Amino acid sequence: MSREEMARLGWDACDIIIVTGDAYVDHPSFGMAIIGRLLEAQGFRVGIIAQPDWHSADAFRALGKPRLFFGVAAGNMDSMINRYTADRKKRSDDAYTPGGEAGKRPDRASLVYSQRCREAYREVPIILGGIEASLRRIAHYDYWQDKVRRSILLDARADLLLYGNAERAVVELAHRLASGESIERITDIRGTAFVRRDTPEGWMEIDSTRIDRPGKIDKIVNPYVNTRDLPACELERQSAEAPSDSDEVQLLHIEPGPRQRLDRSHTVIRIPSYEKVSKDPVLYAHASRVLHLETNPGNARALVQLHGDQEVWLNPPPIPLSMEEMDYVFDLSYARVPHPAYGKQEIPAYKMIRFSVNIMRGCFGGCTFCSITEHEGRIIQNRSQESIIREIEEIRDKVPGFTGVISDLGGPTANMYRLACKSREIEAACRKPSCVYPGICHNLNTDHAALTRLYREARKLKGVKKILIASGLRYDLAVEDPEYVRELVTHHVGGYLKIAPEHTERGPLDKMMKPGIGTYDAFKKMFERFSAEAGKDQYLIPYFIAAHPGTTDEDMMNLALWLKRNGFKADQVQAFYPSPMATATAMYHSGRNPLRRLSYKKSTEKVETVKGERQRRLHKAFLRWHDPENWPLLRDALKEMGRADLIGSTEQQLIPERQPDEGYVAPRRKNSQKSARAGKGRLLTQHTGLPPRETTAPRPGKGRNPSASGKAGSGTAQVRRSEANKGKTAPRTGGKGRGQDRPAGRKARRV
Repeated sequence: MSREEMARLGWDACDIIIVTGDAYVDHPSFGMAIIGRLLEAQGFRVGIIAQPDWHSADAFRALGKPRLFFGVAAGNMDSMINRYTADRKKRSDDAYTPGGEAGKRPDRASLVYSQRCREAYREVPIILGGIEASLRRIAHYDYWQDKVRRSILLDARADLLLYGNAERAVVELAHRLASGESIERITDIRGTAFVRRDTPEGWMEIDSTRIDRPGKIDKIVNPYVNTRDLPACELERQSAEAPSDSDEVQLLHIEPGPRQRLDRSHTVIRIPSYEKVSKDPVLYAHASRVLHLETNPGNARALVQLHGDQEVWLNPPPIPLSMEEMDYVFDLSYARVPHPAYGKQEIPAYKMIRFSVNIMRGCFGGCTFCSITEHEGRIIQNRSQESIIREIEEIRDKVPGFTGVISDLGGPTANMYRLACKSREIEAACRKPSCVYPGICHNLNTDHAALTRLYREARKLKGVKKILIASGLRYDLAVEDPEYVRELVTHHVGGYLKIAPEHTERGPLDKMMKPGIGTYDAFKKMFERFSAEAGKDQYLIPYFIAAHPGTTDEDMMNLALWLKRNGFKADQVQAFYPSPMATATAMYHSGRNPLRRLSYKKSTEKVETVKGERQRRLHKAFLRWHDPENWPLLRDALKEMGRADLIGSTEQQLIPERQPDEGYVAPRRKNSQKSARAGKGRLLTQHTGLPPRETTAPRPGKGRNPSASGKAGSGTAQVRRSEANKGKTAPRTGGKGRGQDRPAGRKARRV
C-alpha cells in the first residue's frame, strides 16, 4: 500500500502491482485480497494501489515500476452499477469506500485505471480482471449510454483480460512472465481474452456470424408464357427433346469423402462482428445466445469477434477449482480486517461480511437477469467442511467485535453446496443454461445432507451462539429435501428468511427462467409447518422484480393483486437493471428471446420490454400499491387498461378512489425521519422505516408487529406482512451482534 511498507519488508520493487477501485480489505470476500495473497504465496512481491486518484498518473507511480505487470480491476462491483441506480441516477454512497463516501472511483474504472497505468509505465503489461472486465470481454450493450460498446480489452488498451475465477490463470501467467516469456506469446491460458490478427494455423473456424441463410431462389415464372420458351427451363426443354424409346437407367455413384472430425480444443466460433451487432439488435441477441451456449468448461469452444481490423479472441472458460484448491485459496493468511491506513473509518461492505463465511462459488440456476454464470460458472466449486470450520474458528478468535453470531454461511445461493450432476460425463457434455428450469433436471443431485451436516458441526463450536443463513435460498431445490428445510427453519433463521419468487405470472417468469409461484406456495407451507413445530414465529421475505423484459402492465397488476391478497407490502422497490452480458439484457436491447433460436421472420418470439420512464414508474408503483403517493398513477393506468373495477375501498379492489387527508405522511418518509439515528435499544437497518425490536427475546405473546429485514437486492422489491394479517413478530435470537451485522443494503428510494 505504501513505500514505507515496502521498506519495512526490504523490497526495492514489486513484482506485481494490483490496482483496485475498492478500499483494501484483507478478507477472502474481496477479490483483490484473494489474488494478492495467492500470488504472495507463490513467492511474488505484490503491491496494492487502492482507490487511486485517477486525475493524473502520479498515484499509479506510488509503488514504483512493477517487474512483471499491473493487475487492474474496478473492484467487487461493476463501477457503473456501483455508481448509478437502475434509473441512471447517481448514488449517494459507496459501500466499498471508507465512510461510505461516493465518488472515490471513476466511471468505467477498469478502463480509466488501465490508461493511467500505461501513462505511468508504458512498457509494463496491463492485465484486466474482476467482474467489470469479465462481463465486458466482448461487444456488450451499455445501459448507461444505451448503445453497444466495444470489448473493454480494446478500449482499455490492455494486453490480456482474465475472466471468471482467475486464480489458476493468474498464477500461470505470473510464472510464465517471470520466466521471461513475452506477454504477446501467452495466448493459450483458459479464461483469457486477447487481441490477435487472424486465426492461427491448425484451428477449425465455425462461422456463426449470420442468423438466416437464404437458400436458392428460383426465378418467378410468368404464368402466361410457355415455360419451354424460357431460358430458366433449359433442363426441362432438353428433357422433352431427348429420345423416349430408351428404358436404360443411369445409376449415379457418389463417393463420400472422409468426414473431418472437429477437435473442440482447436475449434473457434466466429460470432458477428462489433460493427454488425452495434447496428443490428437481433444479431446482438444471436451473439449473446452463442456466448451463453459456450460457458460449460467441459465442452466450450473458443470464440472470436472482429472489431475493425482486430480480432478479440476468447479462450474457453477456466476449469473449476477442485475442493483442495478452494481450501488452499481460502486458508491463506488473511488479516480479515481493513488496511490500517483507514484508521477507525468504517467500510460498509466489510461490516456486512466480517462475520460471514463463503462456502462455495458458482450457480446453476441460470436466472437471465443475473451474470453469475458468466463470471463464476454454473458448476459449483465447494470448500471442505474442515476448511469452513477452520474459518469460523478464526473469526471467533481473531476478528474484533465478534459476539458469537456468524451472519451467513453461503455464497451466490444459500443451498447449492455440494450439489452437482450425478454423472461427470453428462455434466461435461451438457449445454443447458440451467439445471433447474423449466424443472429440476433428473440428473441433478438435490441431496442437502452435506450442507445439513455442516450446519450441525458449525453449531457445536465453542463460542458460537448462532449460525444465520443470509444468502438467498433456492426454495425449489430446498423442497426436494424436507430434512434440510427442517434444519434450516429450526436453527438458522433469525426471524426472517429471504427468498426470491421474482414474480407471480408465467410470462415474466419464463423470461427469467424461474419456477412458478406454486413452488413458492409449497415451500411456504413447509416453512410455516416447521416453524410451528419449533415454536417460532418466523416470516418469509420475498423479493420481486419490476419492469423485467417480458413483463406487461397486466402482469404487474396481477402481481399487485397477489401481494394485497397475501398481505404483503413492499418496503423497497427497484426496476430491472440491465447489467452487461446478462441474457435478460440482450432481451431488453433486442426485443427478442435469445433462449430460443433467433430469426428475422415475423414468427420469431418478440419480448415485451419496459423502457419508458412512465412505464417503469408504473411497474414499480404496482409493487408499492399500498403507498398513497402511487395511487394517482395507478388510477390512471387501471382506467387505461379497462380495469377501473379495481378502484374502490373493498378488499377485492386494489386502491381507493380518493387520496388520504392532507395531514397524511407516507409510512416510509415518516419512519425514515424517526430512524435517522440509532439509540439505546434501536438498530439501524437497510429498511429505514423498520421499527426497533427488542434486544432480547420477548416473552410469548409480547411480540411486536412484523416488518421486513434482509439484504436489499438490485432490481428487487422486499415485502413484509401487513399488520392487519399478522399480529406479532419473530422473537429476536442470536444475541447482541445479529442486527448490527446483517447485510446493510441501501436506504429505500422513492418510487
